[in-house]
Amino acid sequence: MTVNPAANGREPPARPAGSPSPPAWGRPDDGSGPWNAADTLTDHDRLARGGGAARWEPLGMSVTPALDLRGIDKSFGSVKVLHDVAFSAYPGEVTALVGDNGAGKTTLVRCIGGIHPFDAGEFRFEGRPVRVSSPRDATRLGIEIVHQDLALCENLDIVENLFLGREQRRGLALDEDTMEEMARTTLSGLSVRTIGSVRRRISTLSGGQRQTVAIARAVLWDSKVVILDEPAAALGVAQTQQVLEIVRRLADRGLAVVLISHNMNDVFAVSDRIAALYLGRMAAQVSTADVTHRQVVELITSGTSGDLGLGRPGPVR
Repeated sequence: MTVNPAANGREPPARPAGSPSPPAWGRPDDGSGPWNAADTLTDHDRLARGGGAARWEPLGMSVTPALDLRGIDKSFGSVKVLHDVAFSAYPGEVTALVGDNGAGKTTLVRCIGGIHPFDAGEFRFEGRPVRVSSPRDATRLGIEIVHQDLALCENLDIVENLFLGREQRRGLALDEDTMEEMARTTLSGLSVRTIGSVRRRISTLSGGQRQTVAIARAVLWDSKVVILDEPAAALGVAQTQQVLEIVRRLADRGLAVVLISHNMNDVFAVSDRIAALYLGRMAAQVSTADVTHRQVVELITSGTSGDLGLGRPGPVR
């Protein structure tokens, strides 16, 4: 199955005028038919080399970013953490946000999520300027963040965790039937088949299953941007594969996915673009297909690689 038409010596087809949004368009016309969510990857090493199920093809910079940050500054006291940062995430794509410890990744994500206010800069969502002053503002826009600690309650079951704080009601009583059905539908839409009953307590789930529940909670509502902070950091090979497949499915459903990871194999396996932060500055944001592992590592550790990076003429976005 072809992943990238350009790899076969031909360019992706031009987007027709007036065509629908990216989730409904963009598959190569090679007779392979639409992508099937059941076509999962079976080998993590093969996934890391870019093989596996066909992907939604990026439509280029003419597509309006779901999330577009420009000139972002953030300081804590006398310490300036973010310097004139530009960052974009496009619908139907996975954008990997990489950088060394202390590069500013967590601060940037917390600013996007409304936890910290920006000191300066412009926040655009789906092409329009917005102001995000609290996590509630970000949620209203459709921005969901899956933090590294997952924020799940182990003493509650899957349904209770998915709807915690957003319970569905029928009159004065909880609408348990509706919540159970929505939970099953969401997990099924992510092709999750390993959990079994949606009434299992979180304490009985494996690390990979817990990560799946946290992701399902993020997409249960009308999400447009999903940010995943190190989703496979503490998982084994098989569980990592499962989570990466789900990450890819989110993008193939048309969501803009931001993946924070230190694992370059995972980054190259699922991402369409890579944004590298270096000491609070955006060193480069480029197509994954246009860079190598070595170049990304150099951007992370020194902020430059060849004609890419800070002070270079290469592309930043």
